[in-house]
Amino acid sequence: MKTLVICSGGLDSVSLAHITADEHELTRLVSFDYGQRHRKEIDFAEAAARRLDVPFHLIDMRGIGAALSGSALTDDIDVPDGHYAEDTMRVTVVPNRNAIMLSIGFGIAAAQGDDAVATAVHGGDHFIYPDCRPGFTRAFDAMQQAALDGYAEVRLHTPFVEHSKAEIVRQGARYGTPFAETWSCYKGGDLHCGRCGTCVERREAFHLAGVSDPTAYADPDFWAAAIKGKEEG
Repeated sequence: MKTLVICSGGLDSVSLAHITADEHELTRLVSFDYGQRHRKEIDFAEAAARRLDVPFHLIDMRGIGAALSGSALTDDIDVPDGHYAEDTMRVTVVPNRNAIMLSIGFGIAAAQGDDAVATAVHGGDHFIYPDCRPGFTRAFDAMQQAALDGYAEVRLHTPFVEHSKAEIVRQGARYGTPFAETWSCYKGGDLHCGRCGTCVERREAFHLAGVSDPTAYADPDFWAAAIKGKEEG
């Protein structure tokens, strides 16, 4: 199956790229610049494409991202600290981001003769992001069949949609994903901050998976307190 992977440069999508390269025919990685403060993630996506020897497509969505205002990822709003599944993390929603990116991905796939578009949405995303949930992915896949009817047959591939991030770490490790060459932190500093929701979720996932975490965090111990606070809350 010729498969395009939407790749942000994060742990999930880079793992998906490595798994796809082994299990299918990885044709290309597609990444997006939507004005995110952690734009450095794109460098990790491009590096993954070079490592896997496939074309890298960077789509400039900065004009669109500027119109999707109100998110801590694109506006001058502080990224909150704490566990990913906290209500405070809703401020990181960029409305319809995945739907827009997937639409572009399907267009590229149809034009290039690919059979599938793969995205690394997973169970941990469901609480915050509506366009990461199974209901959305099923509806989007059906919509694309209508949108490309008679022109191309491209399916949406979401192998992690019911999986935890810990399971992604386990699978990524089995397929040799170089986790140190991925970027998760929403704050986009020199190191992973260790305090924002994506950093806490990342550190927790390695812990639950029983896989050594090679990530350098500015605050490597905050995650445990954040998880304890969530459990007690």
